[in-house]
Amino acid sequence: MSRFVDRVVIHVAAGSGGNGCASVHREKFKPLGGPDGGDGGNGGDVVLVVDSNVHTLLDFHFRPHADAASGKQGQGANRDGATGEDLELRVPDGTVVLDEAGEIVVDLVGHGTRFIAARGGRGGLGNAALASKARRAPGFALLGEPGETRDLVLELRSVADAGLLGFPSAGKSSLIAVLSSAKPKIADYPFTTLVPNLGVVTAGDSVYTIADVPGLIPGASQGKGLGLDFLRHIERCAVLVHVVDCATYEADRDPLSDIDALEEELARYTPALGGTLADRPRLVVLNKIDVPEARELAELVRPEIEARGLPVFEISTVSRAGLRELSFALAKVIEEDRASKPAPEATRIVLRPTAVDDAGFTIVQDPTDDTGFIVRGDRPDRWVRQTDFNNTEAVGYLADRLARLGVEEALAKAGAVPGCPVTVGGVTFDWEPSTPAGVAVMMHNRGDDPRLDRPTRVGAPERKAQKVLRRTPFEELLDEDEE
Repeated sequence: MSRFVDRVVIHVAAGSGGNGCASVHREKFKPLGGPDGGDGGNGGDVVLVVDSNVHTLLDFHFRPHADAASGKQGQGANRDGATGEDLELRVPDGTVVLDEAGEIVVDLVGHGTRFIAARGGRGGLGNAALASKARRAPGFALLGEPGETRDLVLELRSVADAGLLGFPSAGKSSLIAVLSSAKPKIADYPFTTLVPNLGVVTAGDSVYTIADVPGLIPGASQGKGLGLDFLRHIERCAVLVHVVDCATYEADRDPLSDIDALEEELARYTPALGGTLADRPRLVVLNKIDVPEARELAELVRPEIEARGLPVFEISTVSRAGLRELSFALAKVIEEDRASKPAPEATRIVLRPTAVDDAGFTIVQDPTDDTGFIVRGDRPDRWVRQTDFNNTEAVGYLADRLARLGVEEALAKAGAVPGCPVTVGGVTFDWEPSTPAGVAVMMHNRGDDPRLDRPTRVGAPERKAQKVLRRTPFEELLDEDEE
């Protein structure tokens, strides 16, 4: 027997972008081949796709971690890295996606509906794409961005037009079995359905779905019994049907008290998808009238139920009495609900241009340091993530980009002084406003920037001089000292 799972927590991680390549074309008799490093590939997305053939979240229960493929690194000869493939996760129709705080992110309804749960990182640019008049042969490339990582909650809320409400063993499973081709578990002993069952009903020209959901008991709105696991499956229903057992052997129960108990639980429950259950149409089904005592009780309580404004149907799933009238009554209510809803409109593409006064970043005082500042913005944060801080030329390029964006000017207006700590994208720098930006960079070794402090590691010229010194005979060194 397959296991039904309607709520899971998944951990999705999109693929990281591949790093760009820093390469220089080398060919015989062509000493100035120029940069030819390719770009890194973009990381793959994690996408949730509604599939009408999937009816449970069981796969995510056993495999809650989903990682998309990362992009490949760029290579020389202007070869770009391969793009990581998207990871598509199939979910049932009616799946609601919530974030860690419990807020609804998206409601996935309709076969083929797609939602990007985690976006892949951008691939880094190679040095061929970074070449300019100021930097003819960049000795660096941009790093790929890490992919987005999120923890999401998936909840399945059944997509049904009519929902059957009732106490355990009220006959809901039997009713859906005779109205549709569904085959729920039915037995001649008391038990409650543990998983929702869906069936398709045809009444004349109308076709609608009906849900047989777990039995409801007093206190369900506070989580008692199956509690909220049951109630969320009726949030989408257009009509609610009270299935009342008129042949119950429990002395403290009767049809009116059962209806009152169910209505009290519905009034206490607040649907997460919005609205209330109080405004949903109701029908009352007095079941098991094939039993003589049950028929007498149904005839006795019917006038009082109708006095409350609720349509009443006396049925028997054994003799099939009253089923035709019930199916057509449900079809009428459902068709009226469908007609009252607005017609679906085509998806509109909304373009939101950047405001003319939007600088793309903001500067705030560092709460942990009175002399420090924090630069916040999508572009500055992304540029920092793309920078290789082991390469001083790449750091100088980052300084140029921030200066062209207006960060240095904004820091000066905010009261920043040379040497004060400035945090961008989680990395803290000692601000040096004298660093020129956007000017022609002087000739220098690849991977180095003369505007910045020289790195502590020994460069190629120093290593070459030390090598020559080691190979010089000791006598020649003494002669040079005497002279």
